[in-house]
Amino acid sequence: METHPRNSSFSSCSAYLRALAHTPARVSRRALSVSTSYEEMSRVRAKSGSDMRKTLRWYDLVCFGIGGMVGAGVFVTTGHASRLNAGPAIVISYAIAGLCALLSAFCYTEFAVDMPVAGGAFSYLRVTFGEFAAFLTGSNLIMEYVMSNAAVARGFASYFGTAIGVPTAKWRLKVDGLPDGFNEIDVLAVAVVLVITFVICYSTRESSVVNMILTVLHILFIAFVILMGFWKGDPKNFTEPGDPKNPSGFFPYGAKGVFNGAAMVYLSYIGYDAVSTMAEEVKNPVKDIPIGVSGSVIIVTVLYCLMAASMSMLMPYDMIDAEAPFSGAFSGKSDGWKWVSNVIGVGASFGILTSLLVAMLGQARYMCVIGRSSVVPAWFARVHPKTSTPVNASAFLGTVFYFVYTRFLVAPGYLYFSNYLLLYFLHRRINILFVLGERTRAFSNFHFSKLIK
Repeated sequence: METHPRNSSFSSCSAYLRALAHTPARVSRRALSVSTSYEEMSRVRAKSGSDMRKTLRWYDLVCFGIGGMVGAGVFVTTGHASRLNAGPAIVISYAIAGLCALLSAFCYTEFAVDMPVAGGAFSYLRVTFGEFAAFLTGSNLIMEYVMSNAAVARGFASYFGTAIGVPTAKWRLKVDGLPDGFNEIDVLAVAVVLVITFVICYSTRESSVVNMILTVLHILFIAFVILMGFWKGDPKNFTEPGDPKNPSGFFPYGAKGVFNGAAMVYLSYIGYDAVSTMAEEVKNPVKDIPIGVSGSVIIVTVLYCLMAASMSMLMPYDMIDAEAPFSGAFSGKSDGWKWVSNVIGVGASFGILTSLLVAMLGQARYMCVIGRSSVVPAWFARVHPKTSTPVNASAFLGTVFYFVYTRFLVAPGYLYFSNYLLLYFLHRRINILFVLGERTRAFSNFHFSKLIK
């Protein structure tokens, strides 16, 4: 089977140059053109060759959602939001943020049920606002996944090393001949990324099993943290600060502080959107997707509120370590409870692995569907007939990009290189966005009532 369709601008250099010459006319004609749900689920999906096997049920999606959301972020954002914004009312902040995440999850759920394809937000925008809006979103999503996952992989090395008492520098090897800041290989981060890449290439079903195991272990660690907090904590910390000069009460910073805290901790809910990219592999989308996406957000909200409450009981809000609130609460105790901080580090490591696994599954499916739309070469859209997974997209993002981002600790050049890549893909996409001649409907013919039916 050909890697590039005959009418694709990626088929040859001459075809690409011809496409460049026609760019202005094609942009003006197709910038606001939209696809349809039927086309996304039939003709566009057929470009992958084989179909993704439908093996997931609602409990798989619930675990994917929990694993994607509950990473190491909650162990950091909780401290910042509590000490600087909400105080003990951080519990309310998490509840408000959870409600907002649930409303957003309803939107993803409705789209995923109506159009169960692997493209997530990219596909939804293609059928509402057109190709160009979908491209802008898709390119930013891919870059977001690449950069954040690379940082998460390095974060795993740091958390795991701290938990077992091994300095982070032990995980890194220096490469002679490269500039400072670009010359350290994070061996553990690279190994983790390559192992997860192999798992997601092998099978989505097996990826779900691995995620379930890691998620259960992580939840057990979270339950341990919650129980320890309620056992060792003091209810008076809900209303009394450590320093009498600071504001007291459950709402020391008022309603404004609660909502500011909610805005900060909302970052801890990011991850449920990746579940919508697996809609194409769900056995019963109408039943399983609403339960999986919404159920995971509700469960995570409850866990976050309990974690926030236990942290508030452990220490007065003005004495919480903003960088490491949970481990710091125990490491500073002198009555034999310092070991709990190491346990928390191990639990956070499991959370990092699950969030990395879910994100890497999601990014591969975004790239696969972007390949189906010919935004990038159709090679990325191929689904392997034996594994029924987007092997090409998974392997490319898991090895090529992460080889660059996780092997070398890019200091000042990190953002410059990222922005260069983004601008390159923007430039390239604008040039070839409309080279295919497939028929689509005009934007003016799209009825927005489809979004609320």
